[in-house]
Amino acid sequence: MDIQRLLTGLSLKIIIQFGVVITAAILLVALNLDLIYPFYFENQLTNTGVVINSAILSLLVIGLGNVFYHLLRYRREENAIAGFVNNVESIRPDLMEGLPADSMVVRRQLTMQSIQRANGEINHGALAAMLNADEATHFGLIRFINNILILTGVFGTIVSLSIALLGASDLIDSASASLGGMGLVIHGMSTALSTTITAIVSYVIFGYFYTRLNDVQMHCLSGIEQLTSIYLLPRYAKSSDDIVHRMGDLIKSVIHAANKLKQTQDTYQNAAMTLQQTIDTNQQQIDQLVDEIHGIKQILREGFRLPLTDREN
Repeated sequence: MDIQRLLTGLSLKIIIQFGVVITAAILLVALNLDLIYPFYFENQLTNTGVVINSAILSLLVIGLGNVFYHLLRYRREENAIAGFVNNVESIRPDLMEGLPADSMVVRRQLTMQSIQRANGEINHGALAAMLNADEATHFGLIRFINNILILTGVFGTIVSLSIALLGASDLIDSASASLGGMGLVIHGMSTALSTTITAIVSYVIFGYFYTRLNDVQMHCLSGIEQLTSIYLLPRYAKSSDDIVHRMGDLIKSVIHAANKLKQTQDTYQNAAMTLQQTIDTNQQQIDQLVDEIHGIKQILREGFRLPLTDREN
């Protein structure tokens, strides 16, 4: 079936990729902790770098958590579509049997039933646009994180450069504070580099899965629209072409019934003719039997010399 082929586990593949990437990232951090820890935590004159990098990583975790949630949701929707197709092919009376009540396919079915009961016209394009708009509202936080994640690195760079400029100002103002000023300059430049690296890596990882989530969404929505075109519209949508086809089928049925009725009438007519022939044959046999009986009586009367009765006279 085309729909089942269309929904062959795309969301499951992305979920597996998600788990592999997260596991690989954790392993890389754990194996290179000796290199990462001094770069991010040692010899830090302020907590600016730790705070900004923590904020970037927090945004990444929140965003990936939302992406993972929606991947699971679309996996559930794909299973619902496959279950609906199975119900149709199994010719079950209740097509919604075993499907989640809040799934997209069930909501589409209920919407089309409501429009049909109201004798309204079903506009497939309008239904598809409404579903796309509704699904787009679920990605608000994910789009926000995707848009600002790279900007957090720029923000960290600007803040760190500001710290470096303060150190340079101290270095210029006082020779006695030259050591502290130089350390602040180095700290600011190091913080700027670390926040930029964190933001870029986070943006690359999050951007990839955000793109794949969009692919899964379009994949699932296309399955809903294909299912609507193949199974739901023929059930609920009524057009002039449908009426013509139904009238054609009705005329064919009437012609078939008329032919059957004619055949039945012919059969009854043949049966009546056969019955009439049988009656005529029986009448002839009865007349012949009466003559034979009369002859036998005549023979018996002559043999026994019996007188004739008044009726025979």
